[in-house]
Amino acid sequence: MSTTIDRGTARGLPEWDRCAVMGVVNVTPDSFSDGGRWFDTATAVKHGLDLVAQGADLVDVGGESTRPGASRVDEDEELRRVIPVVRGLAAEGVTVSVDTMRATVAARAVEAGALLVNDVSGGLADPGMVPAVAAAEVPFVVMHWRGFSQDMNSLAVYDDVVGEVVDELRVRLEAVVDGGIDPERLIVDPGLGFAKLAPHDLALVARLPALRALGRPLLVAASRKRFLGHVLTREGAAPPPARERDAATAAVSALAAHAGAWAVRVHEVGASADAVRVARAVEGAV
Repeated sequence: MSTTIDRGTARGLPEWDRCAVMGVVNVTPDSFSDGGRWFDTATAVKHGLDLVAQGADLVDVGGESTRPGASRVDEDEELRRVIPVVRGLAAEGVTVSVDTMRATVAARAVEAGALLVNDVSGGLADPGMVPAVAAAEVPFVVMHWRGFSQDMNSLAVYDDVVGEVVDELRVRLEAVVDGGIDPERLIVDPGLGFAKLAPHDLALVARLPALRALGRPLLVAASRKRFLGHVLTREGAAPPPARERDAATAAVSALAAHAGAWAVRVHEVGASADAVRVARAVEGAV
């Protein structure tokens, strides 16, 4: 008798019968793994369409690097980078997410066709974000966040990382609901790599069901992150560069799908698209 994990869904988004794959389009010169590769609009739109062809269910477009230590880009530049790409992908029928911490960028992206706002600060970076998303009536990713990129490493202090992340996310979920966002439109993200060291990230991946206990769909964004470089580092050698961590990323995608994640966010789509489909086939065989 086959079984199906109830991964949940956010009101306003398509439903998939397995863990979804969110492809990443960084319209930035300085992102940690692919900065500058998709910096102009035409190239970025083509890359997003290529990701869909490779198996992405939705595409996350961002114009500001959030790598550790990154400086913020100004709002006008972020708008210039992001809005034409969102518009171009939406016009091709792609389910588009906008990755931004700014309310104005989120609102403009929704007007251009984005169906989801993915804010790594969970609405903490810009007090206008929650009202803007509430007014737009679109789904919203609430990620665990303790501070901007320049400061995040100093904030990676935990006694019980899983318990503290769950508790802090619960508080944040309550706050955004109090701010007017429909609770059925919320998605949670443990924020792997954000104010976390490698052991913290691994503990969160090991205990994803504790995040699912928050009662909202779970987005897992492990792609190419430092903790994977730490895992893959051979004795006496430097960590492999970000683009050599895609097989490890796909391994986390399979683990996340098996644990009931709603979606995984990845730079290289093909391997993770295969991984979540294998996880779904195994699930259906039980």
